Amino acid sequence: MPFDTINTNLTPHDLGSRPHSRAVAIWLLVVAGMIWVMVALGGATRLTGSGLSIMEWAPLMGSLPPLSQAEWNRLYDLYRAIPQYQLVNAGFGLEGFKQIFWLEWGHRFWGRLIGLAYLVPFLWFWARGAISRAMLPRFLLLFVLGGMQGAIGWFMVASGFEAGRTAVSPYRLVVHLSMAFLLFGAILWTALGLLQPNPAALPAKAAPVRRQVQVAFGLALATMLAGGFVAGIRAGFAYNTWPLMDGQLIPSGYLDLTPWWANLTGNIAAVQFNHRLLASLAALAALGAVVAAWRHLPQGTARSRVLHMGAAVLLQYGLGIITLLHVVPWSLGTLHQAVAVLVLTTGLVALHGLRAPQ
Repeated sequence: MPFDTINTNLTPHDLGSRPHSRAVAIWLLVVAGMIWVMVALGGATRLTGSGLSIMEWAPLMGSLPPLSQAEWNRLYDLYRAIPQYQLVNAGFGLEGFKQIFWLEWGHRFWGRLIGLAYLVPFLWFWARGAISRAMLPRFLLLFVLGGMQGAIGWFMVASGFEAGRTAVSPYRLVVHLSMAFLLFGAILWTALGLLQPNPAALPAKAAPVRRQVQVAFGLALATMLAGGFVAGIRAGFAYNTWPLMDGQLIPSGYLDLTPWWANLTGNIAAVQFNHRLLASLAALAALGAVVAAWRHLPQGTARSRVLHMGAAVLLQYGLGIITLLHVVPWSLGTLHQAVAVLVLTTGLVALHGLRAPQ
């Protein structure tokens, strides 16, 4: 698994034998939960157009909201200079600006809280000797990745200030979303290793189940990344029917752009179709994993984890259809993004429980 390659020489003793390992794991799970909330907040800021309301990156001073009318006026004047205001929100006034400002400010403030929630307990656990020397590079790398995510977030937001743009670059959006998933997954995988350092004893027939789960998980990840491009070019606001798109299985405009590969990320018809196709394949693979687990695994934790993953994938699949048919209201769109993290969670938990003996 990619999340376990941060230090490939770690042994079960390094991971889970220290007396504080359970407390460290619970702390990591809390941080992962906060990242889950952060992903949902990110979806809400995108769908409400709030993400471009703050045009300054101030990691320290930005922790404080505007404290005077003069400061509100200054920030509003900055916002009125960008294309999103001029082309989308012209004339909505200071009160309208405040509404989108608070959501983006909350999103950034929550990110700062995640940094503190990671750094302060880490220093405390390290001082108490709860983190082994072998594990220390992994924890430091996770902190660095968190800082990089903040910088990537600003890199993404800055693209929305360019001439003619009313939203951020879809490529930078996908990078930002991918980093969030990577950081969440790495923290969750580390916590699981602390809670269960030794692979569970499984029958020989578990190997094909493991492969089936890996296929389903890989397809689910590909679907999530494709969903980032759907969000980035607002492809979900077109072709709001199911299962056909404009009366066809494959939309007629699938290859309108040249060169052909530009359609994969810039063509609304192609981007939405690809997302639908990957989601359908992921759902079928997840059903296959459920059937395989039911047939080849004894009743117990490992089988239950695979069933939970299958249920999460099917829930996300159905929610995606409902969101599309309702033309992506911000509430359903935010929920859809949050449930993607549920799929990621159940997939990693299932894979961790199906690890091959070392």
